[in-house]
Amino acid sequence: MTGKRILLIIGGGISAYKCLDLIRRLRERGASVRTVMTASAGQFITPLAVGAISGDRVFTDLFDREDEHDVGHIRLSREADLIVIAPATASLLARMAGGLADDLATAVLLASDKPILAAPAMNPRMWLNPATQRNVATLQADGVRFVGPNSGEMAEKGEAGPGRMAEPLEIVAAVAAMLAGAAAPGPLAGRHVLVTSGPTREPIDPVRYIANRSSGKQGQAIARAAAELGARVTLVTGPVSLPDPRDVDVVHVETALEMLAAVEAALPADIGIFAAAVADWRVAKAAGQKIKKDKAAGAPALTFVENPDILRTVAARGPSRPALVIGFAAETENVVELGKRKRKAKGCDWIVANDVSAAGGAMGGDRNTVHLITAGGVESWPAMDKAEVARRLLLRAANHLLQTQVAV
Repeated sequence: MTGKRILLIIGGGISAYKCLDLIRRLRERGASVRTVMTASAGQFITPLAVGAISGDRVFTDLFDREDEHDVGHIRLSREADLIVIAPATASLLARMAGGLADDLATAVLLASDKPILAAPAMNPRMWLNPATQRNVATLQADGVRFVGPNSGEMAEKGEAGPGRMAEPLEIVAAVAAMLAGAAAPGPLAGRHVLVTSGPTREPIDPVRYIANRSSGKQGQAIARAAAELGARVTLVTGPVSLPDPRDVDVVHVETALEMLAAVEAALPADIGIFAAAVADWRVAKAAGQKIKKDKAAGAPALTFVENPDILRTVAARGPSRPALVIGFAAETENVVELGKRKRKAKGCDWIVANDVSAAGGAMGGDRNTVHLITAGGVESWPAMDKAEVARRLLLRAANHLLQTQVAV
């Protein structure tokens, strides 16, 4: 870290005291540390102590005439190689996610073009609150990296769970990794995510088949997002014209029966996301040779049988099912209502319902408008790129697994 410049933003939480050791550890490794303290941080540690350890000025006020003339929030945000927020309180994360700039800390963050590392610290209920999780997902989508929080005893008597700020040396390690350009462990590190994608093709004869218009773009985006968030990913895909995503184990299949076999072989998994548009029926007996047109006999009569329901099969596996099973409901009308029915009928945890009518442009397009349906209700997301849909879905899934572990 020799010669690196760290801007440390200290939030208002009891774990602010750890920042004194954090500053010392960073300076031991050759970094210079400049600090910004929120007004609340001053209730826990003093600027005098922080300045003594950092050997530099401590900045506290957005409207300090001398500071703005000498350094200013713009220069503070640009002169650092990396910005660290510790402790990153629930309030500070919310204001960052909302793009507020109502004090020096948030003004610096909004004006910055540098990498940002946040070390959250708060009560477990605050961390697990859906509002905080939405804010974290937004910030992660914006490129903010996180270290922690850890689980353990809280300052409040009898409180325990996720919310303890990462220890100073953990934060130092994350800083070193970011400065070296290495990826910090993602929220899905150590998890196995199984994704199905694309259409299936059900043969009529050697040259004809039944299929659908699925491009596989949303499923592949999900597989890429899962890999980027640290997961080991298995993608079972039907025939698509897309290149295989990097860092993903890809299994190519044609039919629904082949897809089910590949899914079964890929289990166990922590998360199963079934985005493939699997054909509901197949020809009972595909012809071994090309069916010839016979004007006298007319069109051939085809007998269909139902294909296996892959989503329902996996959701019903009992103890061996993935901890989180997510299905997709591609509808052309009554999207939310039909999505709710499908979630119950399939026995899955979540359904991602979307409009695939021609007017919506989702089928084969690059954007999607989805409704996330869970036991707790419906979240209607705005139209966004399929890559953003994928990232938000995976971040929600990662947080769900964390909450489930805490509950257990």
